[in-house]
Amino acid sequence: MSDIRRLDLIDLLGERHFQLRRLAEERWNKRGDLPISNSEWFLMARIDGGEPTIAEVSRQVDITRQATHKLIRKMSEKGLVEVADDERNKKVKRVRLTELGHECYRKNERLKLELEEKIAEAIGPDSVAALKEILAVDWELKNREP
Repeated sequence: MSDIRRLDLIDLLGERHFQLRRLAEERWNKRGDLPISNSEWFLMARIDGGEPTIAEVSRQVDITRQATHKLIRKMSEKGLVEVADDERNKKVKRVRLTELGHECYRKNERLKLELEEKIAEAIGPDSVAALKEILAVDWELKNREP
């Protein structure tokens, strides 16, 4: 990696995000029997705790419906999610995590907590807390002109 300190904010956030996602995926795949991609984790985070429609999931992750359907079908084949008709409208499909999906999601949350603890060892727990607080603040970017 080149000198990361020379990157602007956008590229720096992207680089760190890419590093952490790659590391989390590698750690999961090293520990687990079932390979799960970052895209699948991203969808599982949007599905966890509910039964959103596939259209709702697609809007939340900002990918096409076709790509969302393909990814959900792949996750269903792995036993991570179930797809069912909506009770009120049979044309609408709802998706939920299976017991295996919930179990994998919980294990991955623990794995990410371990990574956060490693980061805290490197930069200090106060810095991690401050970073989380800064990233959680509404930066009001949608309300500003380009």
